[in-house]
Amino acid sequence: MNETVVRGRVVTKDSVIDDGVVVVDGEKLAWVGPASHAAAAGWGGALSEMPTHDGYVLPGLVDLHNHGGGGTSFPDATTPEDVLRGVAEHRRHGTTSVVVSLVTAAPDDLRDRVTLLADIADSGEIAGIHIEGPFLSAARCGAQNPELIIAPDARLTEELLRLGRGHVVTMTLAPEGDGVQDVAAALVAGGALPSWGHTDSDPDSTRSAVAASADNLAAGTGRSARATVTHLFNGMRPLHHRDPGPIGELLAAAARGQVVVELIGDGTHLHPAIVREVHGMVGRDSAVLVTDAMAATGMADGDYELGSRTVTVADGVARLNPGGSIAGGTAHLLDIVRTSVDAGVPLVDAVYMASTGPAAVLGDPGIGALEAGRRADVVITDDGLHPVRVIRQGREIT
Repeated sequence: MNETVVRGRVVTKDSVIDDGVVVVDGEKLAWVGPASHAAAAGWGGALSEMPTHDGYVLPGLVDLHNHGGGGTSFPDATTPEDVLRGVAEHRRHGTTSVVVSLVTAAPDDLRDRVTLLADIADSGEIAGIHIEGPFLSAARCGAQNPELIIAPDARLTEELLRLGRGHVVTMTLAPEGDGVQDVAAALVAGGALPSWGHTDSDPDSTRSAVAASADNLAAGTGRSARATVTHLFNGMRPLHHRDPGPIGELLAAAARGQVVVELIGDGTHLHPAIVREVHGMVGRDSAVLVTDAMAATGMADGDYELGSRTVTVADGVARLNPGGSIAGGTAHLLDIVRTSVDAGVPLVDAVYMASTGPAAVLGDPGIGALEAGRRADVVITDDGLHPVRVIRQGREIT
């Protein structure tokens, strides 16, 4: 057997075990519990020479919205090596499951990228595909290219799902578009989820779209029971008491358990207090932390590509040009966990929102928590939640 024992403050789904032990046996987790119970569970010998680690032991993190890193832009990648370079950047920082995100592009470009990513997903190197567009609101396109936004097209959606071979997790679409419910129904039928976003919608259109997708998902054909919301607040008409737009309805839907909202809690896209407040309103099961990372993650300031757009990164903030729209993130998911904890989100919940919650959206019970039988994805951090060591599928990440 290939056993690895990790000891420290173990963060489970429900608590922090102050002196906890995680036992990795091959590609799976064999045992998780307090060090004081290890001997009775048969792991005393393995523990005897293992000193207590002052930091934390977390499950491998799961990012549902990620456009790149390490100099690689996933929407522009043309080879598996390009994609894996970006994935490796995030793995080294604790994200052991990455959903690769595309941006609005011409249909042929989307077909090519989805085909490439499906091959990589077949190998288990990525957790799935997120298609952000092209059925968005041009008025709220953010860094998406408005010239490439098109009307909702269920036939194109079905084709992309076929090319994705079951690996398309989510597609972002605006709820106000004509034909959007046909696209949403096609997504659910194809094992994917609508992700409402990049929208200038009014409350009624938003409520109707959410309700219709909830009804479709209730049939049980989707990968999980709830649609998602692409980076709540960002790329949306702002919430105003005389012009409410979609945000209030999406928050209410999350509180009812109808949707799961993404939060880019990096301190740039959202003030950290917003993350704390949304967590307080909807709870950890209805919100996930995401990066919206782009190629500059882990890299120096400078110019980068994001699909058909050129992005300038200055002081770690990516914009279409100085002063322009924010164009993706440059934080790793563990950075966002740390920022959220500093803002007042309980550690157990912040970790849950970056691991167990996203794994539930994927419909994958084999990842996302430190529990015996799950995949051996473990992140060891210092006491400030900075990465020290990462294990994925029982193997050390270097």
